[in-house]
This record gives sequence, structure tokens and C-alpha cells, in this order.
Amino acid sequence: MNIFRLAGDMTHLASVLVLLLKIHTIKSCAGISLKTQELYALVFATRYLDIFTRYISLYNTLMKLIFLGSSFSIVWYMRRHKIVRRSYDKDQDTFRHYFLIIPCLLLALLINERFTFMEVIWTFSLYLEAVAILPQLVLLQRTRNIDNLTGQYVFLLGAYRALYILNWIYRYFTQPHFVHWITWISGLIQTLLYADFFYYYFQSWKNNAKLELPA
Repeated sequence: MNIFRLAGDMTHLASVLVLLLKIHTIKSCAGISLKTQELYALVFATRYLDIFTRYISLYNTLMKLIFLGSSFSIVWYMRRHKIVRRSYDKDQDTFRHYFLIIPCLLLALLINERFTFMEVIWTFSLYLEAVAILPQLVLLQRTRNIDNLTGQYVFLLGAYRALYILNWIYRYFTQPHFVHWITWISGLIQTLLYADFFYYYFQSWKNNAKLELPA
């Protein structure tokens, strides 16, 4: 554990709390992509299959439970809650996210560190997380009307991955033999997908203007 890893975890946790705050207090999921939330639920479900078979630390287990529980609860709210689901813009959230799953699975079968079930499914979760934000970004470009909580949620998600890159750089220079190319490349691709959003987010903050993405 180092300061970059801890900051990344806390930023990731903050993104989830911001989204849950929006859903619970405003009873709205406007501007949120259900497709992205379903992909994240699949990411956590496959990444944390070892939660009951491999104990690392209490902190690690708690974080796994938090992200599993929050991701599935968000999907439930958007699909089933009688008030929240009314604000979901199904007509705009049309990205075919299922087409991301099969390529990521095939890539995990072909490129992995060890060809075992747990290793392949963990690698699949890395590949899928790298592209899971795409439906959300496309939805924001279509609607263009981004409220503060939605903007903060997406910004924190991107910041979490950027902080993890700093964590990997730190560990590379401080830990011998710390080389994980699959993790690094997936994380870099994921961060690059946020580049356009970051630019317009900081522009809106700098000019004290409402956040809007170009169509």
C-alpha cells in the first residue's frame, strides 16, 4: 500500500458514493448509463470471484464487498426502483454494450499471464473495465446536459484510474520485478478514454460554466 494506491481507492469509493447520493437523495438516475453500470457489475463479479477463497487483508475484503454491493444495487435501482427507473433515458442509452463483452473475453483467452480459469476471468475483468465507461461517455455526448453530480461521478472514476497509474509507476521503481503489462496497458487505455472528458471538465471549472460535451 502506498499513497497513490490509497488515494486511488478512496477516489474510486468517492465516485460510487456520489452516484449513490444522487440516486438516494434526488431519486434520479438522469444522465447515468445503465449499460455502463451493468458492465461494472460484471467487472466486479468476475474480478472478485476469489473473495471467499483468498484472503489478503480486512481492507481488501471490505473494498471488494463495497464495490460488489454498490454496483449491483445501482443496477437494481435503475432497473427496478419505481421512482428512480422513471428518470432513466433508455432512448439515449443505446450503446450496444454486449458487443464489448465477447471481444474482451476472447482477448483474455488469448492474452493472459497464466491459462487458468481464475487468471483468465481476472484478465477479462481488466479488459472489460478499460472500455466499460464508453456507454456513459456516449450518453453524455448525446444528452450534453450534464448535472454536477453526474460530472463529478465520471471525473472521479477517471481520476481513480489515473492515480492507479501513478501507483504502478511508484511500485515499478520501489519493488523489484514489478512488471504487469496487461494491467498497465488496460489501465492506460481506460485513462485515455477520459482525456476528452477531462479537458471539458477542467474548462467548465476554469470558466465557472456548465459542463457540456461536444456532440
